[in-house]
Amino acid sequence: MQTESEQLMLRIKARIEQSLKQFITTIDRRFLLCKLSPLLLHNIQDFVLRDGKRIRPMLFIVGYLGFSRKAASNLYTCALSFELLHDFTLIHDDIIDKSETRRGRPAVHTMLNHYLARFKKLKFNGQDLAIVIGDILYAMALYAFLSIKIDHRRKERALQKFIETTICTGAGEFNELLYGAENIETVTKDHIYKTYDLKTAYYSFASPLIIGAELAGASRQQCAALSRYGVCIGRAFQIQDDILGMFASEQDIGKSVLADLQEAKKTILVWYAYRAATSKDKKTIQKILSRRQVTPADVMAMKQIISATGALGFARQEIEALYRTSRHLLDSLAMKKKYRDLLGRFAAQLLQIG
Repeated sequence: MQTESEQLMLRIKARIEQSLKQFITTIDRRFLLCKLSPLLLHNIQDFVLRDGKRIRPMLFIVGYLGFSRKAASNLYTCALSFELLHDFTLIHDDIIDKSETRRGRPAVHTMLNHYLARFKKLKFNGQDLAIVIGDILYAMALYAFLSIKIDHRRKERALQKFIETTICTGAGEFNELLYGAENIETVTKDHIYKTYDLKTAYYSFASPLIIGAELAGASRQQCAALSRYGVCIGRAFQIQDDILGMFASEQDIGKSVLADLQEAKKTILVWYAYRAATSKDKKTIQKILSRRQVTPADVMAMKQIISATGALGFARQEIEALYRTSRHLLDSLAMKKKYRDLLGRFAAQLLQIG
């Protein structure tokens, strides 16, 4: 039997899904995308409406409703800005990572390459078109954000934070790519967690919560506590994502299991495994991270080293410690109880904590 928190989560997500469909229709009518380019509209619809967790808009709604007396007009449309920002980053990530799939289906650039295969001697490819679609989605995110009917001073401050979030996310991606070029010997745990915070924790967890809360009129102290809570959950979520990226199947995660190693990403799993590994296994890790083309055999070898060194156990301990800290922060919030309970339940589900 579903708890009250689970029922509330489902209702919020259902309304987000409905709002997302309506928003795409509104954008089409407002900018006549179907006439400008049916191909553009089709790819936007196909990607944006794929099944997803909708973590970011849900957290924005919870952050707002947890501190407000009533919902502002166009609150759910504003929430979509975080989903569209996420989609924008995914499209660009897939190009950078050279991933052919996303959410269990072809990535946007893959679909566009299939479409362009009918033409000869083109001077551009699907990646080029996908970059443009990503840029349009970011513009759509700003359009959605501005739709909320609320005090203009609060909205301006919140929009500044939304833009700051985008900058931080880009900086996280930039640093992660550069760390991919560095020797594993020189990368520290602090480097990795800083990247996690910039690339995942802020834009996926802390920012939706605090921007929603700020729009609702929450105090600076409450927003600061929400930010710390979001960073804890965001770090833990990224560690969980690293574990899934290494040990889950492509069907489970909706993208290639080779992706992280192909980009030589220095995850907390790889960092710990390298430091605890034998000299022989350290050379194996170095060799895999330096390969131009990673193979399934490389993934299997890395899995064995990670398991043998206790890196998997260490990562799970980190998740549990971060979750415990988040619970203390959550208990200190002056948020409405039902939304505080929802946050706790939502985080436990995401992190697969019973």
